[in-house]
Amino acid sequence: MQDTDYIEGLLKFIQASPTPYHAVATMREMLDAEGFTQLRESESWETTTPGRYYVTRNDSSLIAFSLTSDLADNGLRMVGAHTDSPCLKVKPNPEIVKTRYFQLGVEIYGGVLLNPWFDRDLSLAGRVSYLDKQQHVHSALIDFEHAIAVIPSLAIHLDPQVNENRSINKQTHMPPVLMKLPEDEKHREATPDFRELLLTLLVKQNPEIDAEKVLEYELAFYDVQPPAVIGLHQDFIAGARLDNLLSCYTGLISLFKAGERSNCMLICNDHEEVGSVSTSGAAGSFLRSVLQRLTATPERLARSVDRSMLISADNAHGVHPNFSDKHDDNHGPVLNQGPVIKINANQRYATNSETGAIFRNLCDQADVPVQSFVVRSDMGCGSTIGPLTAAAIGIKTIDVGVPTFAMHSIRELAGRWDGYYLYRALREYFK
Repeated sequence: MQDTDYIEGLLKFIQASPTPYHAVATMREMLDAEGFTQLRESESWETTTPGRYYVTRNDSSLIAFSLTSDLADNGLRMVGAHTDSPCLKVKPNPEIVKTRYFQLGVEIYGGVLLNPWFDRDLSLAGRVSYLDKQQHVHSALIDFEHAIAVIPSLAIHLDPQVNENRSINKQTHMPPVLMKLPEDEKHREATPDFRELLLTLLVKQNPEIDAEKVLEYELAFYDVQPPAVIGLHQDFIAGARLDNLLSCYTGLISLFKAGERSNCMLICNDHEEVGSVSTSGAAGSFLRSVLQRLTATPERLARSVDRSMLISADNAHGVHPNFSDKHDDNHGPVLNQGPVIKINANQRYATNSETGAIFRNLCDQADVPVQSFVVRSDMGCGSTIGPLTAAAIGIKTIDVGVPTFAMHSIRELAGRWDGYYLYRALREYFK
């Protein structure tokens, strides 16, 4: 795969994946096209060696693997990423009417950088659970696709100190505006019922179902501006959800190149941005359950884990030219200078000297530059699924990632070459 093919595929993947549910659905389509067989947790797994398989949980987490030999004797080469990104999620009773404007109440998901959400063209997507005419409960994905909402900024004339001192109230400042309601009294009943709006779209986008009533939903707003390659020399990728759909996509296409002698696995968990404590998060049982079923006994599982390694791939903080003092002078990753090995003495990252050496050697073999990141000693350090998985499974782990600007913004920025560098390193790892 050339870098232009990688970039084109990445941009398409991000555009098709406004929510974790859509990301997993897109990955399923790609896995099916590559000849992977879907397994279901509710069914018996008679045998899975050799072969290429995948399994999902909650429609928002996915584990895909390629098996060529006995796991207890040879272990697994694993890559982990996460499908979720910080966003605004619609509340259960969301309808708000103020000064005749129809808005939706939202809850802040994860560590959202809020300012960039103002004055963006927003759409809405996610999963809807509905009742059909036979009184059965099902779920389906929906996506309004076009811009249906905006969060307007307050004019500077009404807040002259906005550029020097402004705080954002998550409850009152963030509800998006969807429409202007009629002024006259006889049209007061025109206030939309949000679930009725969802039902109409659900039936339109899924004509094969006989939905009768929307029961619940998990929906998130997103920016409709598509991702793009930008810069005077086309040096950068700008787009939403680079953290961490870039790693999901890169891990997936690397898995497609898995060699015939290695057991390889990709784990894409939901809920990393809110702590991973869920049935489908990295702190849940999903990965351990899959490994237990593939190894059959506790002893074989322990032998397999001891012979395995996990590369936790999650974006890293690139050194910002306007805020370079926020970085350790010797550990400021530069965009387009290769993937970053993330290290923290207090185990916020799971990297140790052994796993760091293995990844650095992989990069040498793949002719890929590599960098190191350590947070300033006087600042707090974020974390990833790496330490959680390492602690829960007992697997050797390294935390790596592509350097990024504006992490957790509605539109992030990465180097156009770094994702491709990471792909080459992971391809070497899986081969």
